[in-house]
Amino acid sequence: MFGIDEKLIFLIPFFIFIYLIPSIMAAWHKHSKRDAIQLLNILTGWTFIGWVVAAVWAYTENNRNKKK
Repeated sequence: MFGIDEKLIFLIPFFIFIYLIPSIMAAWHKHSKRDAIQLLNILTGWTFIGWVVAAVWAYTENNRNKKK
C-alpha cells in the first residue's frame, strides 16, 4: 500500500509538530519569555532534556499578564 517515501510524507510533519510543541505553546499563551523558549527549543529540543526543559518553561506561570 504505502512505501517508505509515502509514510515519511505523513510522519515528518507530525514529528516537526511534536518537536515544536513548547514553542507553539509559549507563543499561544503569549509567554513573556517566548523568544528564549523558542530558541532553547530549536537549539536543544533534539535532546530529550532540552525539549523537556523548554516544555516545562513554556507551561510555567506567565508573569507578563499578571497584575501587581
